Amino acid sequence: MAAKKDFYSVLGVSRSATPEEIKKAYRKLAMQYHPDKNPGDKKAEEKFKELSEAYEVLSDTKKREMYDQFGHASTQQGFGAGGPFGAGGFGGGFGGPHGGGGHAGPGGDPFQDIFGDVFSDIFGGARGPGAGARARRPSKGADLRYTLSVSFEDAALGTEKVISFMRQRGNKEESAKLAVNVPAGVKEGQRLKLSGEGDSPAGAGSAGDLYVIVNIQDHPLFKRNEHDVTLDLPVTYTDAILGTNVEVPTLTGKAMIRIPPGTHTGQTFRLKGKGFPKLGGFGSGDMLVKILVDTPQNLSSKQKEMIEELAKNGEATPLVRSFQEKVSQIMRSRK
Repeated sequence: MAAKKDFYSVLGVSRSATPEEIKKAYRKLAMQYHPDKNPGDKKAEEKFKELSEAYEVLSDTKKREMYDQFGHASTQQGFGAGGPFGAGGFGGGFGGPHGGGGHAGPGGDPFQDIFGDVFSDIFGGARGPGAGARARRPSKGADLRYTLSVSFEDAALGTEKVISFMRQRGNKEESAKLAVNVPAGVKEGQRLKLSGEGDSPAGAGSAGDLYVIVNIQDHPLFKRNEHDVTLDLPVTYTDAILGTNVEVPTLTGKAMIRIPPGTHTGQTFRLKGKGFPKLGGFGSGDMLVKILVDTPQNLSSKQKEMIEELAKNGEATPLVRSFQEKVSQIMRSRK
């Protein structure tokens, strides 16, 4: 039997990947190789089972720790008897409710959070304003999804939002209102789980869950890069030449930065700790201020005369001089 591939390689992630990165990688690949999207394709089916097996282990903290320490041996039946996983080790098959056999892990938990998104995107289905795609689980009510839009600043600072949606309770639909706590530093597309707030039809073993998908609105000035915030700052050409102090907005207020003489377009200044807070409270990113030297389009006659005089007596600027030297080298090499 051929040796199993490394689970991290199967999902295309590094060994230091975060749970969110692992989930994102699995979701993308599972949608690509799902058997219902590749009918009759045995290779796709095997690939899907391989992906599901890797995800079941790497999405569970204890299983991942054992795998990192003992490799594939930790996934075999009987491994760890008497240890933290009991006599059965990790258990047998994989694949989940749509994977063509096996189970979704000892408690079903490793797959519950991600399968709702993966399989709702594959099979479709929606109902109710803001809530829609539902995972298919016969023993509990259907899960619901709600897309919540928050401002850029709210995503950085955290907020509480009240949402309204429809769900099933018993044999009828009901209108529900819930307060959702949006944590500081939340990311675009992040899912907030409200357990037991989904559908609970008559006869269901337990209520489904509500997944609130965070949509962060665009900001007129800021952009986000992981935990850093970027800001394009236009300055006049005279300020870039002579230097100046400029007050800039931040996520929580304002800050002063020094533009030194001779600053050029593309030069970036860093404001430490002025970016998005990291989830869990472990510090914050930075704000990166990128300079854009703004050249005027309309000059008075006097201004033109002054600039023409400056051009006569001035030397080539560093970037222009460097470019001209490279052009000269290229032209000499062509002779």
